Amino acid sequence: MLSNISRWLTYLCVLLYGIAGVFLFFLPEALAPVFAWKVTAFMTMTIGGWCIGNAWLAYISARRWEWKLVYTSLIYLWTFGIGELIVLLIFRDKLKFGHPIAMLYVAALGVNALTAIVGVFDSLRIRPSTKASGPSTSKTQVALLVAFVLFVGFLGIYGMSAQIGNAGTNGGIFPESMSLFTLRSFGVFYFSLAMAVVPLLWNHSLTAILHHSFASYAFIIFITIAAFVYLRLFNFIERPGGLAYFGAYLIVGIPVLFALRKQGTGVSQG
Repeated sequence: MLSNISRWLTYLCVLLYGIAGVFLFFLPEALAPVFAWKVTAFMTMTIGGWCIGNAWLAYISARRWEWKLVYTSLIYLWTFGIGELIVLLIFRDKLKFGHPIAMLYVAALGVNALTAIVGVFDSLRIRPSTKASGPSTSKTQVALLVAFVLFVGFLGIYGMSAQIGNAGTNGGIFPESMSLFTLRSFGVFYFSLAMAVVPLLWNHSLTAILHHSFASYAFIIFITIAAFVYLRLFNFIERPGGLAYFGAYLIVGIPVLFALRKQGTGVSQG
């Protein structure tokens, strides 16, 4: 497995993302005006959901800390941290540091990026095996993974490349108009989710998929809660694309919940 330095940096991500996430998720109306860049309360609560999701994913991965189980979760965390830090650097002229929550969020991304650099170096140096014993994925499960990568990956690439005014960027899917800064941040989040599971397309370990699903499930829970809290912003008749925003989380979340209840949360099979 990777070094203890990587593990403790991952735990530090748990702490920073956990604190930032709780404040952003539960106090969005108060913190939106003082966040690191211009966002609405709904965007703030959603970003808080990302942070809580990151904290849970980092915690369960650092606790289990067995490469063949947690490597895809770490790939997500590393990709997210580096990607979001690049977005901050690109839009650095838009950043505001007048409130501790803004500094805390940026600090979390900085530690996350450092964790990624150390983790990638460790993985290249140690070359831990991803081969796991236990049951393999079925053809149906592989097909669902492919669909997930294509759909979520498309959302990520579109968010990282689209310009304001393109389809879906002015309340067509997400119910509020986004700045280019926010759009790129959302794009990196979805791209990271998609790229993390790509190795599972050829490494057919059911245990690894169950772990990844369990470690990632907080994203589904908290982002969906945020959407329901701000349900009043959605107009499904005039902007039916909002149904896709809800549907994406529910279509993934409900079957995964049943799978986790039936098959477990992913533990080592030796």
